[in-house]
Amino acid sequence: MCATTPTALRESTEPSDERYVIGIDFGTLSGRALVVRVSDGAELGMATYAYPHAVMDTTLAATGERLRPDWALQDAADYVEVLQKAVPAAIADAGIDPALVIGIGTDFTASTPLPVLADGTPLSQVPGLEGRPHAYVKLWRHHAAQGQADRINAIAAARGEAWLPRYGGLISSEWEFAKGLQLLEEDPELYKRMDHWVEAADWIVWQLTDRYVRNACTAGYKGILQNGEYPSRDFLGALNPDFADFAFDKVAHEIGQLGDAAGTLSARAAAWTGLPEGIAVAVGNVDAHVTAPAAQATEPGQMVAIMGTSTCHVMNSDVLAEVPGMCGVVDGGIVSGLYGYEAGQSGVGDIFAWFVGNQVPGGMFEAADAAGLSIHEYLTDLGREQPVGGHGLVALDWHSGNRSVLVDHELSGLVLGTTLTTRPEEVYRALLESTAFGTRVIVETFAASGVPVTEFIAAGGLIRNPTLMQIYSDVLRMPISTIASEQGPALGSAIHAAVAAGAYADVLEAGRAMGKVNRAQYVPDASRADAYDLLFSEYLTLHDYFGRGGNDVMHRLAAMRREGFAAQLAATEPETAAVSV
Repeated sequence: MCATTPTALRESTEPSDERYVIGIDFGTLSGRALVVRVSDGAELGMATYAYPHAVMDTTLAATGERLRPDWALQDAADYVEVLQKAVPAAIADAGIDPALVIGIGTDFTASTPLPVLADGTPLSQVPGLEGRPHAYVKLWRHHAAQGQADRINAIAAARGEAWLPRYGGLISSEWEFAKGLQLLEEDPELYKRMDHWVEAADWIVWQLTDRYVRNACTAGYKGILQNGEYPSRDFLGALNPDFADFAFDKVAHEIGQLGDAAGTLSARAAAWTGLPEGIAVAVGNVDAHVTAPAAQATEPGQMVAIMGTSTCHVMNSDVLAEVPGMCGVVDGGIVSGLYGYEAGQSGVGDIFAWFVGNQVPGGMFEAADAAGLSIHEYLTDLGREQPVGGHGLVALDWHSGNRSVLVDHELSGLVLGTTLTTRPEEVYRALLESTAFGTRVIVETFAASGVPVTEFIAAGGLIRNPTLMQIYSDVLRMPISTIASEQGPALGSAIHAAVAAGAYADVLEAGRAMGKVNRAQYVPDASRADAYDLLFSEYLTLHDYFGRGGNDVMHRLAAMRREGFAAQLAATEPETAAVSV
């Protein structure tokens, strides 16, 4: 399950004074380890390890129990296997002496929390608890805590909580507090057994160093830590009296600043990885935020979009503003000295994958194979030459809910305009366009709030699709720069590792030396941009009608789905239904 890629650069006679760092990117389905040269950011070797349990969103692997709608769990043991498998493989791929590695940096999707004992043992690994769904990691796209998020937002707004505007007025069901409240209310016994509610980004650093340090990025954006304070006991108790001490008993811990060392590599982790004991391990980070210096995008106004299964948009600014529906603004959340803003789309690559996995006829897969193309490349090529709007379709990119700017995971996807002659490649093209429209809403919301986007830099796996990138440039009416690395988060983690090891004074300096970017690789076409303006106006009409209360049908359908699942479970598995929480 561990795969290496051909090295971008391998030198058999490296100067003896060269040093190296490892960046490890823990994604949704796999972990990637990257070996990077400290002096210039050259990427020398890489390996990927697919999580054996992948994402548990239909059944719990340990028991086969059916999971309710909107659940998404992972097994923390898979993350340790990335250290054991991918890191040694990347070192071998690079062909370097591991004794010359001076530091490790890591990043994670977020918010991806898990309940642990005082020594860091995940509750899912406690004998007798492996059959309890709430004992496992809740992946970022676990959206089953929407009801708890709605209560957090309603009570915070009614009370005028000062921290709420820092998050665009809405706290997401993806974040720490909503998921923690769900745990309390659906499995209070496990909640009591839990000593720490830990972000996976911090848990993996704990495994590397034997030291628990919360990273400032996740704590600020996903843990509602503002100006050194969490929401008050009074507020949390208003949500649920048993939740009053959540922030202080389950969450609060030492905060590590980005680029600092959380500790050093333990003997146990050195044995796992084959790296020297005692080297620096950087404070954990979020995959999107850590990518900014890797793309040399740390100046105010430079927005980085990390485009993969979802998209996260991050940007620095020298001004503090309230941007509706953003995921948060944190002082020093990306680099020290600037306000870091975050927004995002909960589904992008996931939407494309859903479509090809469920809506494309087998004959098209055969044709793609015959042409030597992936199904995504094949569908993209079929629709490339069609004029903008020629398919007669407009789609809403809400198949995994809306993260920004509506912050509502009860919303769902929509394709409008299909006829008996609509072709699969046309729907695919409409879905590509819908994600660009969603990004435009985010960019325009930032601009309207006094935080304009001056440069748009794309990173992540989806930048390999040039047609998609051109669509984004045309829709945004902006040039699109791209990171000059296929492993932006891993490179960003390596940059932070270099700073933690003392090779550079700070992340800005390291990013200038080790980051890579292709400026203005795509530029908008005026005629296509004009046509997309018309299509975008139709998207906005649907966006506001279904997303801002004009018609709450998507909420009603989501409720029917949950009720139908419960009824089916009661009919087919009455014992499970009786104890299911």
